[in-house]
Amino acid sequence: MPLAWIVDDDDEMIHAVRLMLQMLSFKVEAYRDARSAARRLLAGSRPDVMVLDINMPEVSGIDMLEFLRMREELRGLPVVMLSSETTDIQVDQAMALGASGFVFKPVTIEELESALRKALKRTAPPPRPVQGS
Repeated sequence: MPLAWIVDDDDEMIHAVRLMLQMLSFKVEAYRDARSAARRLLAGSRPDVMVLDINMPEVSGIDMLEFLRMREELRGLPVVMLSSETTDIQVDQAMALGASGFVFKPVTIEELESALRKALKRTAPPPRPVQGS
């Protein structure tokens, strides 16, 4: 069962996304701020995918994504950005930093599932070439 992390400062959104992820057969860990999630990552914990709110106090989702992409061991972590109030500039910035996908609040289970499938597929290593005989 793959592990998904939710990083969001809104308890109601954490609850809703957690339920959706569990319905999609993910184990779930939730963090109310980016710093808590970053500490767990630096301690060696790794999710299979992260659902990251873009608008959070102190450390934004964009800042967290930038942190992930700057660290070699975290660079390939699939991250689906989540937000209710997002500008085109924020979407462009997140995608330029290597976000695996973007979903908007209120998110449906179908939208979340589609974004997660694409994120997990996109970060899979390319198939190895078959060696000729």
